[in-house]
Amino acid sequence: MMSKKLLALFILTSFSVIAQQKISVEEIYTGAFRTKGMDALQSMKNTNQYTVLNSDRTSRTQQIDLYDFATLKKVSTLIDTKSYKDLSEGIDSYTFSNDEKQILIANNTSPIFRHSFTATYYLYNLATKELTKVLENVQEPTFSPDGTKIGYAKENNLFIYDIASKAITQVTTDGKKNEIINGITDWVYEEEFAFVRAFDWSADSKKLAFIRFDESKVPQFSMDMYQKDLYPTSQTFKYPKAGEKNSEVSLHVFEVGSKSAKKINLGNYSDFYIARMKWTNDDNVLSAQVLNRHQDNLDLIFVDGTTGTAKVVLNEKDKAYVDVTDNLTFLKDNSFIWTSEKDGFNHIYLYDKSGKLKNQVTKGKWEVTNYYGFDEKTKTVFYQSVENGSTLRDVYKISLDGKKKVKLSSQVGTNGATFSPDFTYYINTYSSVTTPPTYTLNSSKDGKQAQEIVNNTALVEKIKKYDLPTKEFFELTTEKGHKLNAWMIKPKDFDANKKYPVFMYQYSGPGSQEVANNWLDTNDMWFMMLSQQGYITVCVDGRGTGFKGADFKKCTQKELGKFEVEDQIDAAKVIGNYAYVDKSRIGIFGWSYGGFMSSNCLFKGADVFKMAIAVAPVTNWRFYDSVYTERYMQTPQENASGYDENSPINHVSKLKGNFLLIHGTADDNVHVQNSMQMIEALVQANKQFDWAIYPDKNHGIYGGKTRIQLFNKMTNYIKEKL
Repeated sequence: MMSKKLLALFILTSFSVIAQQKISVEEIYTGAFRTKGMDALQSMKNTNQYTVLNSDRTSRTQQIDLYDFATLKKVSTLIDTKSYKDLSEGIDSYTFSNDEKQILIANNTSPIFRHSFTATYYLYNLATKELTKVLENVQEPTFSPDGTKIGYAKENNLFIYDIASKAITQVTTDGKKNEIINGITDWVYEEEFAFVRAFDWSADSKKLAFIRFDESKVPQFSMDMYQKDLYPTSQTFKYPKAGEKNSEVSLHVFEVGSKSAKKINLGNYSDFYIARMKWTNDDNVLSAQVLNRHQDNLDLIFVDGTTGTAKVVLNEKDKAYVDVTDNLTFLKDNSFIWTSEKDGFNHIYLYDKSGKLKNQVTKGKWEVTNYYGFDEKTKTVFYQSVENGSTLRDVYKISLDGKKKVKLSSQVGTNGATFSPDFTYYINTYSSVTTPPTYTLNSSKDGKQAQEIVNNTALVEKIKKYDLPTKEFFELTTEKGHKLNAWMIKPKDFDANKKYPVFMYQYSGPGSQEVANNWLDTNDMWFMMLSQQGYITVCVDGRGTGFKGADFKKCTQKELGKFEVEDQIDAAKVIGNYAYVDKSRIGIFGWSYGGFMSSNCLFKGADVFKMAIAVAPVTNWRFYDSVYTERYMQTPQENASGYDENSPINHVSKLKGNFLLIHGTADDNVHVQNSMQMIEALVQANKQFDWAIYPDKNHGIYGGKTRIQLFNKMTNYIKEKL
């Protein structure tokens, strides 16, 4: 007969088994664990207020609501879609004019590539409450600073819409698909320099500067679109692969009054990028960041808008590459704030208007990860950094002279900030591995919390029934002595006397980070689900990843996939020696760069990994785009061995374990060509493997039931092969 103590233990363990509700792929990918936030949160410029896009699900309406920063109370509803039948499709995005008396509202958005889209735009006058449809199927409409005009792009040309007269001025006429683009970036700039709008208004609204892309010599890529038609159609666009011709770019200034444009002579550059362009506070001075093709030399150029003469005011060089910065901020006297990792870590610098260094504002063996703004009154800079550890984020303020640094955030995890226009308050977004996002109002004086705005306690309560394990952070040291950030998710009923299979996940791309103390994403929920089925998941950020300084990040230069793969294999060996791990059952998974990595790990680490899943992988860097690939590898013509020795397509003969290869046919980023050529290489190496192709799906492989089917497929593969 069972003793009372044993009976109690049996009841307790039986109850805990019942209590741990199982997570399903269907729940994860239908949004069951989605967090609440503050949608389209924008700080106003002229009043100490902010706006949020709210939705009323029962009435299927949306509102742009105005709130007071000091009290968090709603001041008014600026517009409610229920009052305007033109907005029955809802509000996709919105922007204010500088005086905040007009709003441009977008709907019927139609995506082009990752960031670009066309939409229908309505102009809303806050005083008269009048809504007018002004533009259809256009890109990037932008108010002039005086609020009288809207610059926009349509079908590769630039236009100006006059709000009062409704007259349209055509700025350029030579735009042509797959040949000339004016004021909008080409595919590779959009993807790798992460901007779409390549035009900007001068402060006095009298000039419009823009970049012109001549992509006529760029090789063309085509993708078949299958849909449900009798015959597939073909989508073609210009895509410069590593070592191939890029767009020829030029900088132009259009005078609104005289309706005349001039081309700016940038100097003796050849094969270069204009990676950023913006007007300074001087009506007549335009800035541009010009990079050479190797991206190891960056010039910040100031252009005289009248004469068109250009001069270099700041130059940065690096033995590997120079990162473009979005943090260029011009102060009232046209001195400027700039971020750079020239001392080995990303920091904030102050230069005078001629480009002479006045002061390095932040210093230390840690990185500034976000620049939030500058308060002219108190001469204070606000920023986010990893000063307390590369997996954490904190909010700080510091005087422009580099003194009086104050840590504003107090909770351990990931803190981000949106500041009020006068910098008195900020909305702090906080999350950690155990706390879903919370939004609070805080004082910029000392960081003290005034009140809570949004929390996710309902999600916390909901998750309790799943009795999930905790994601544990640790530092893993490889046999070669490399110290790497890592996390591990063990089954909730973990027993140190058992032997568990391990599923490793990583991305590993240059400057990336997967090991960070923030709330769980959808991948994490899938790993939690795998933990309920007896798997340990581990993630290791190897060399080449970010936020630990330039040397750690840039050591992979010219050899992408060498040290990163070495670190994953070495980490797997360390993990395999843990007493509770079955070293014969270690698998690895990754998407995009992570798929490149997981393929390489299975092939090069054939005796370490039992299986791998690679989704949308680069299989040979020769197939990927010029801007990204050459930043780290130079061209194939200059560095053939770097390309060939680390591309998994050249190591298929080493495959021993189980391999699942997945790709979407409409992937405009990492072309399905990567997987097709890998499949052929594996076939000719007489290797057995598994693969899945998703018709008309892009790099994200989603839409309808796609994600559910995909993650069920991967789950079943893990259970069968690991």
